[in-house]
Formats: sequence, C-alpha cells, structure tokens
Amino acid sequence: MAKEQRETPAPEHIGLHNLVPAPGSHRNRKRLGRGPGSGTGKTSGKGNKGIKARAGHHGPGGNKPHFEGGQMPLTRRLPKRGFTNPFRVESQVVHLGDINELATKDEITADVLIEAGLIRKRKGPAKLLANGALTRAVTVRGIRVSAAVRDRIVAAGGRVED
Repeated sequence: MAKEQRETPAPEHIGLHNLVPAPGSHRNRKRLGRGPGSGTGKTSGKGNKGIKARAGHHGPGGNKPHFEGGQMPLTRRLPKRGFTNPFRVESQVVHLGDINELATKDEITADVLIEAGLIRKRKGPAKLLANGALTRAVTVRGIRVSAAVRDRIVAAGGRVED
C-alpha cells in the first residue's frame, strides 16, 4: 500500500490581520513602579533623589527644554520685540494673468479657483493681485481684489461683486 500523502494547506497571503513579530524579537515593556517583587518598584530604577530622578528631566532627549544648567536661559536674556497679531489672516494670492487663462469661465468664484488648482480649500481666503493682463470681461464674485485689479476688470468690461 502506498503511503498517504498529506496535503499541506496553501500559504495564506500576508496581511495586517496575520502579521506577528519574529520569535524572540519582541520583549514586553518594563513596567516600572509595580512593587518590590518586580525589581523596579519604589524608585522605578531612578535611584534616590537628584535631578535625574525628577520627572521631565534627563530622560531620552535630555533636560527640560530651554534649561541651561541654572544659567539664565537665552529666551529670558534677549529683549522682547514686536507684536504678533493673533487675528492676522493670510490670503492666498491669485494673479490676474491666471484668471485670464481660465478661458471657459466668465464668473470667477472661490469654487472656480479651487477647481482650477489656483488656491487650496482651507488655507485662507483668496485675493486677486494685478500681475498680468486681462483681455476679456469677467465677473468676480466673493473674492477680495486689490484696487488695481478692480480698475482693470472694469476697464475690460467686467464687474466685481463683493
């Protein structure tokens, strides 16, 4: 009688559901401060007192940020200058020449500029600046424009609506 051959199952494809680390390559983390039987209880392997035993000091990455060993930190030695306006709005600049190239559109809105790839959706409002020439009449609706752009659009036979 011939020996029966066992059929080995086809190897399963590798996926996120069946990934495991190689045997012996993964150790459990060291659980600190879990009693005297653990070997790292009480002081959690930090010794007694001192700056290295304190929270926020001397771990991976070093000292507290800006700490200079007791010397007055640079951020406190330098004088304070200026003002940062928390309400500043950074506009996305669109040039008038880019508007001229949108040949199929007679009405220019923020959505049209987004579709054309001239501005990004959540990066602030668009503003038209007068770089380039406008050769046709367009209606600009809901976009900030400079005074020079407003004059050029009106001169080309278009209009600006706020």
